[in-house]
Amino acid sequence: MVVQLVLASASPARLATLRSAGLAPRVQVSSVDEPATIAALEAGGTRLGPAEHALALARTKRDDVAESLVPEAGSTKTPTLVLGCDSVLEFGGEVHGKPETASVAVERWRRMRGGEGVLHSGHAITDLATGRQVSRTASTVVHFADLSDAEIDAYVATGEPLWVAGGFTVDGLGGAFVIGIEGDYHNVVGVSLPLLRELLLELGIGWWDLERAV
Repeated sequence: MVVQLVLASASPARLATLRSAGLAPRVQVSSVDEPATIAALEAGGTRLGPAEHALALARTKRDDVAESLVPEAGSTKTPTLVLGCDSVLEFGGEVHGKPETASVAVERWRRMRGGEGVLHSGHAITDLATGRQVSRTASTVVHFADLSDAEIDAYVATGEPLWVAGGFTVDGLGGAFVIGIEGDYHNVVGVSLPLLRELLLELGIGWWDLERAV
């Protein structure tokens, strides 16, 4: 059995991680409005901690893409899984997503330098063939270097930290500023390969069943 994996994420780092593991995922980006989704959940009385925040967005992205891919009755197409992911950094008890602006990125780094945070990545999968769903969050402690103001300004000027969770990467330009992690490295990049394997097993699907790069 060969199972197709659809990644409901625009993250090039997640795609690269899956490809480096030998997989051949198809990408279909969700149309989810992340701030509106969280606002709607909290308006309904749901109090989201950082880990729940990441998982809620991962589930919403998964469901958005899965609804557009529901197979027709009697379809004999390759079995398909939809994987939704989302990451946030928990620092000082607060949720840090993408800074989006240079001023926010600089302010965050001035608080984070020399400290540690927890990177939470929500993972949510739907098996379109059976309708079964599984989801879980992986969390990794990240230790940051004690950067100078000049180093922070130069890093933010590259533009990289503006559009990544927490305002940093471990696999890119920000790698020099992460002095240690406790947990799964790939989770900090954006998708935990060990957790993905465990979720697949809960669905009765083996790691080697996933469609692989030729």
